[in-house]
Amino acid sequence: MLTINNLAVTFGKTKALNITKEIHFERGDHIGIIGSNGAGKSTLINAILGLIPYQGTIRSEVAPQQMAVHLQENTYVNTVTVKMVIETILATSIKKNPELQELIAFFDFEKCLPKKFKQLSGGQQQRLTIILVLMQNSDLTFFDEVTSGLDFETRQQLMTKISQWYESKEATIAIVSHYYEELQQLANKILILENGEVVAFGKAEVLFAKYCGYSTITINVIDADSIPLNEFNQLKSPNHLIAFSCKNHEEEIELASYLIKQNINFKRSNNDIEIMTINAKYQEGFSHETK
Repeated sequence: MLTINNLAVTFGKTKALNITKEIHFERGDHIGIIGSNGAGKSTLINAILGLIPYQGTIRSEVAPQQMAVHLQENTYVNTVTVKMVIETILATSIKKNPELQELIAFFDFEKCLPKKFKQLSGGQQQRLTIILVLMQNSDLTFFDEVTSGLDFETRQQLMTKISQWYESKEATIAIVSHYYEELQQLANKILILENGEVVAFGKAEVLFAKYCGYSTITINVIDADSIPLNEFNQLKSPNHLIAFSCKNHEEEIELASYLIKQNINFKRSNNDIEIMTINAKYQEGFSHETK
């Protein structure tokens, strides 16, 4: 559907994007885009959309004007109702548009229609934009930090709705988020960017196996004093955690049994995107952390 190769974006003397590895979006992919601030996430989206000049190649079956995008911040007029905002932007009547009615009902938005935009909660404001974006029925849609600034419960509800909406559809979506649990819920492929370059790209389970192993077991760092760390394969991890790699089921059972005997709480995962991202950066030479 979309192929990117040798893509470079420069602002003044700063190279904001320098992608030398080929990236290919397949039809039906749900791609999570991860990276620290300034990694090039939004720059990549803007280049694909044709909003900024770039060097290199972007080949797409979907023209930029046919792509849909949900930006980080969206504002609408406060002088009219949300119903009128929707009907004006989409140039249609809700009453006469079954597809729009379905979207409004799916996102539990009926009670918001008589309100003004400023009367909506943060989650409701995001739902409004999501409805407008999904009504475009694009084969390729970008979501840029959809849930930024929202509380955990609202974030979970929104991501669950988006995931459910795309379950039976062949459309490709790419979602930028710094909430790893959201990407674990939605993405089947992960693109990790750092300093404008590609750290890793591929199926989530393949990347996890490459950088973490069969599974990971994490414990709080305050519980580490009673564990002979050198006896287990330790991974890079956030400062508050100790992460271990298990290369197979037997090794996982051995470590879990040991922790249970020591009365230490732990978390087991075979899709921890945060741990995977940290170790991908380290193993690919994008991080100099020693932990």
